[in-house]
Amino acid sequence: MGLQYHHRVVLDLVIIGLAITLEPLTLVAFILLLAAKGGTWKGLAFILGWTACLVAVIAAVVLATGGNPPRQHTAPSTAVLVVKALLGILLIWIGIRRRHRRGRPRKPPTWMGWLDRMSPWAAVGFGAFMQPWSLVAIGAATIVQAKLSTVGDWLALVMFCLLATSSFLVMELYAALSPEAAQARLGRIRTWIDTHTDQAIIIGSLALGGLLLADSLYLIVT
Repeated sequence: MGLQYHHRVVLDLVIIGLAITLEPLTLVAFILLLAAKGGTWKGLAFILGWTACLVAVIAAVVLATGGNPPRQHTAPSTAVLVVKALLGILLIWIGIRRRHRRGRPRKPPTWMGWLDRMSPWAAVGFGAFMQPWSLVAIGAATIVQAKLSTVGDWLALVMFCLLATSSFLVMELYAALSPEAAQARLGRIRTWIDTHTDQAIIIGSLALGGLLLADSLYLIVT
């Protein structure tokens, strides 16, 4: 049961890491930042801020738990599962709300207007600000359940960080090595994301929220 539980935690981290790195609004923000004046340096600063924030959250959780998750079927363990279930409900609510609002005109975020004037130092803070905090909270709750007793366990956390940052790393390298081709291709990707944002958020929120809710309830009652 313990090994199965460990594998479940690692799988959850993989799924959450992918959900974080594919969050549509953050992808659009990063693409626009790369297209701004001095975009390559701003993109690198964004990644540093994003990664530092993510690592800080993970470090806080690990320091709080000492790398030893609460024992299964105890009050602390059940509390963590309840939190994950509630976060799953939150994602489901986000998906349903987005579905009802689909097709309505949306005002562009205020940060779009000052990307060209943003300094690399401001881009560091922008990277931390653009974290999808509902997904990061789910990742933190999952890390609470992780037993960090082997090198493989720590590598799972490193993998989570890399997955959550992977889309930005790929785009940053592409923009640095092939700037002209990157501008054209990333522009097409942005257009595609703009036209499919609602579908992605609805499907992703309902699927991940339903998975978290069902998984948490199953572990609570078994």
